[in-house]
Amino acid sequence: MLLNYQYRAYPDTNQKHQLNSWLRISQYWYNKQLGDRFDWWQNNRSDINSCALTCSLPDLRENPDFYSQKKQLPILKKDLITVQHSGELLDFTSVPSQTLQDVSKRVDLAFKRFLQGDSNGKRSGRPRFKNSARYRTLRVEGQAVTIQRTEKDWLFLSISKLKGWLKVGLHRPLPDGFTLKNMLLTKKSDGWYATICLEDPSVPTFNPDEVTPTWENTLGIDAVLHEEDYLATSQGTKLPSLKCFRKSEKRLASVSQRKEKKNKGSRSRRKLAKRQGREHQRIARARRDHAFKTAHKLIRTGKKVFVHEDLNLKALSKRNKAKQDEDGKFLPNGQFRKSGLNKSWNDAAFGQFFNILEYIAAKAGTRTIAVSPAYTSQLLAFRDEIVFTDCDMRQYWDDKELLWVDRDLNASINVKRVGLGLFPTIKRRKGNPVVGDSTTNSTLKEVLETLRACQKPTPCLYSDRCR
Repeated sequence: MLLNYQYRAYPDTNQKHQLNSWLRISQYWYNKQLGDRFDWWQNNRSDINSCALTCSLPDLRENPDFYSQKKQLPILKKDLITVQHSGELLDFTSVPSQTLQDVSKRVDLAFKRFLQGDSNGKRSGRPRFKNSARYRTLRVEGQAVTIQRTEKDWLFLSISKLKGWLKVGLHRPLPDGFTLKNMLLTKKSDGWYATICLEDPSVPTFNPDEVTPTWENTLGIDAVLHEEDYLATSQGTKLPSLKCFRKSEKRLASVSQRKEKKNKGSRSRRKLAKRQGREHQRIARARRDHAFKTAHKLIRTGKKVFVHEDLNLKALSKRNKAKQDEDGKFLPNGQFRKSGLNKSWNDAAFGQFFNILEYIAAKAGTRTIAVSPAYTSQLLAFRDEIVFTDCDMRQYWDDKELLWVDRDLNASINVKRVGLGLFPTIKRRKGNPVVGDSTTNSTLKEVLETLRACQKPTPCLYSDRCR
């Protein structure tokens, strides 16, 4: 199985200058290819209302693709390349050839997603030209990297065309018998990092079809985002949230305001910009660390299948539509409250968490399933009755079963039922949801056992007398 191990790299001064030069050349090569594609796209097509027989068209040339642009590299390596706006000289021969070929792959992938879309048919936006802050990663193939020496806490790597050995902090050991596939060198706000992609033969390749979901080996997960709760599971437990951005918001705003008051290009502004980057890095690291720890907690439950909601995070964090009256004046649309909710959704980063959960689950030989969350938070899990019609309603007292039903735990059980194909079909008739084919009775006993197990003891009204 392919695994990624990220370590902190400690290049010396000469190696830093050389790596920064590689980044500059790769950035220039990326923008040059992207500009060439945009130029062809603009000048080699005609509008739908124009005719090629009567309208003059420029001389057409072949559409630049990955192979045609990659063939330009031997020509660029013959002499130094002069950048027009800055006059700097770039030496393409100083960069490993496979690193420059990977830049062509990145351009080709970005442009194809812009025109055709990804495997799911979702098209991305127009690719951006990269500046020094946006282009930060270099890819080096495995045959260009050699492990020279391994000490107790250090790893020394030899990289093609990089002078000297690259010193890497080995905070966790590499697995035995691995095969080095490639390595990524990333420049972050606090230094350089090396991400080693390796194939570990001790971890078998996981096939999700080998695991059959059942009621006993399946765990339903509901995204809560309420107060201090982060997730609710079908076992009757809730996992806490971190809210790392909320905790660092004031400190980050203070640094940003101080930076904006400084003159552009000044030394004080650069120092504050570096500090601002470190604040963003701390937030991102805390959020990622919380996601990994939460995913490991779920894996330790011993379940084989994890069912979670397939959330449309882009729509959930979207601004409200503007409202106008007859005179064109804007009316209140609730965006003030929605802005705080959007910030909470982005701070929770459920998309990142579900990707990490899928990665950790595959390593453990378990399976993840994303299902539609429609009506899972409204319908009672043990009765075909829609009760939670208001988001402010967090609990419901059932007179027949004599128990309190928590909204989030009930939703996690319904998510589990959707993953097992046991959730009833619900259709809207005249604006009201109507339950169709029902399979609630088949899971009635298991659902009630779960809800009764997580009941909180009610306080005694005569506690003083009972003593």
